[in-house]
Amino acid sequence: MREQDNKFVSVTPPAAIVDNASLTTATVDTKGYGYARFYLYLGAMDIAMTALKVQESDDSGMSGAADVTGLVVGTSTNIAGSTSALPSATDDNKCWLLEVDLRGRKRYLDLVATCGDGAAGTYVAAWCILSHASDAPVSASERGYGDILRVPVA
Repeated sequence: MREQDNKFVSVTPPAAIVDNASLTTATVDTKGYGYARFYLYLGAMDIAMTALKVQESDDSGMSGAADVTGLVVGTSTNIAGSTSALPSATDDNKCWLLEVDLRGRKRYLDLVATCGDGAAGTYVAAWCILSHASDAPVSASERGYGDILRVPVA
């Protein structure tokens, strides 16, 4: 796998603190990719999250969306073999990773992330990296970036 074959998708950009609400997220179109990694990076938190999961649908509007088995934080098993736990009030500045092999999956994915009802709330940003492209993106914009700089092999 070449890193140049990956695509960055902004799911929810860094923004104002969220309290007692679900994040507004962008649906990820996985067409042409074989693997997806959702990253949720938390800033300051004063309360646990109440939901964190990935859903899938055949529709870009996510109608009829269903949870992706294995990607429901708090009930699914983590890579250590234990039941995963939702981010808590003490998980400031940590990153959660949810990975999915796209073979046999529906085309559209969406991250569901709900922040608890605290005194202030949670700062959060989320993105998805699509990889294993069947037709590699070439330009910065095709890869989801504003620009790309690269140092060639010396």
